[in-house]
Amino acid sequence: MTVTLLGAAEIRRLAAELDVTPTKKLGQNFVVDANTVRKIVTAADVRAGEHVVEVGPGLGSLTLAILETGARVTAVEIDKRLAAHLPSTAAAHGVPEDALTVITSDALRVDELPGEPTVLVANLPYNVSVPVLLHFMETFDHLQRGVVMVQSEVGERLAAAPGSKIYGSPSVKAAWYGAWRLAGTVSRQVFWPVPNVDSVLVGFRRDPEPRGTEAERLATFAIVDAAFNQRRKMLRQALSGVLGGSAAAASEVLERAGVDPTLRGENLTVEDYLRIARALA
Repeated sequence: MTVTLLGAAEIRRLAAELDVTPTKKLGQNFVVDANTVRKIVTAADVRAGEHVVEVGPGLGSLTLAILETGARVTAVEIDKRLAAHLPSTAAAHGVPEDALTVITSDALRVDELPGEPTVLVANLPYNVSVPVLLHFMETFDHLQRGVVMVQSEVGERLAAAPGSKIYGSPSVKAAWYGAWRLAGTVSRQVFWPVPNVDSVLVGFRRDPEPRGTEAERLATFAIVDAAFNQRRKMLRQALSGVLGGSAAAASEVLERAGVDPTLRGENLTVEDYLRIARALA
């Protein structure tokens, strides 16, 4: 059986039938170009037999492109109308019934995915892209790799290296789980409605072993937040609140971790932050 993709006219017709108007509140911008959804699936290297989780499938354009490869999809959709209609759209386009599972839920509240998918592919809502990504990386350690489409500024920050102006808290927290890379750009014109920002594809691959324990992750992330809340200050000042209550106490912990207290947060790798957390402990 061959899976066919949605075209722009059919997407608009489906939206009209379901009385769905893309909303800013839910960060909805539907992709109406078949070449673009295939580009996302190719960038993610999705293969037949794999199990993919998709966040925010909407009307199903990317969902069908994933299913076209012969992969199975678990789709997480917050909009009840869209979630209820997705299986019939898939069936009408040649998708076998057992290839698609739909979970009607806020992605930030999902704590279980049936079948433990190993690949994440999504056009993430702009307003919650980083929280959703970090929630999925933290909650589902069976996710080994993936590609997501996000706002350009967000994608560049996720993939940023230490020392750059755009390197920040999301960069470090994402790096806790593995390596991130920019995997392509996406034209505004492939969306309906057309957004007023550019989009990029960001790919990740999880490290084979966890970087640290859950307690160490929480401690590290608290230190990261403190460092970037006052990113213009030296670490001994920015971290004084979480490393003993004074610049002198913070300096002592930093030196114990082998980190120069006069550096700023943007100069440190995720490994540096973990060493600080371990030195504090």
